[in-house]
Amino acid sequence: MIGIDIGGANLKIVDDDGVHIHYCPLWQGAPLADLLRGCRGPAAVVMSGELADCFSSKMEGIRWIVETVQKVIPDAIFYGIDAAFHTRPVLELAAANWLASADYLREDYPDAVLLDVGSTTADIIPLNLFDDLRGLTDTRRLQEHYLVYTGLLRTNVATLLRSVTLDGTVTPVSTEYFASSADVHLVLGHISPEDYTVPAADSGEKTIDAALRRLARVVCADLDEIGREGALEIARQFWDCQRAMIACALERVQSRSGAGRVITAGIGADLFARELGGVTLKAGIGEAADALPAYAVREVALR
Repeated sequence: MIGIDIGGANLKIVDDDGVHIHYCPLWQGAPLADLLRGCRGPAAVVMSGELADCFSSKMEGIRWIVETVQKVIPDAIFYGIDAAFHTRPVLELAAANWLASADYLREDYPDAVLLDVGSTTADIIPLNLFDDLRGLTDTRRLQEHYLVYTGLLRTNVATLLRSVTLDGTVTPVSTEYFASSADVHLVLGHISPEDYTVPAADSGEKTIDAALRRLARVVCADLDEIGREGALEIARQFWDCQRAMIACALERVQSRSGAGRVITAGIGADLFARELGGVTLKAGIGEAADALPAYAVREVALR
């Protein structure tokens, strides 16, 4: 049995050989079928890629993903927000990857909130409320603060910052897509260049110098105008905002659920375990924590 998580930007596969993560932007016509050809079924699948804007509706995206997978892996099964497996396209398959993670973890961590911070989003899941989580759409999860739409790599810096303070002067930012959260976390030492697995905003290099140049553009400047320290200050203020945004949502969910501890997963597992006082799942499942829904749906199917 293999586990597959098909997002809009990334394809994650867990099999007996380990974890395989591929950048797979569906909105750009990424070759999903080709990336799956090496897989040998049976397979358990979750998805969130149906929301990619190349599809006119979630249902269109679900049909395309299911049909594409079944052409390569005919006996694939698909996990839905009803906590059941399906073999045909149904609306319940939309954005169910987070629930597979909760389904897998809820018995071993009944008193915990799962914080899974990936490249694009942060899932905040109270594992002791599993029955109440069934059927929740992403819209409802946003309303309940179970989904925070910011991540370690793909967030446009200008979506969180409206202004930055440089040399004591409040400076509004440009709303162009000049820099991403990957640039922020690279220059702050939270990720390595190898972790920077998505294209840069300018399709340029993934080095600290290039990231600093991109961050300077956020205030319509060249790097020599505001200096490295100015660009680093933009990064620090973005990180302060992002960390506070996720911490606030986490506090709300903990308070409502009564959960006493936090466990972390995703590319942001170590960072947020350290910053918010959690414990990373990497100690228990190793690199699979970076692809938790793919690992989890495999385990749930086997169970």
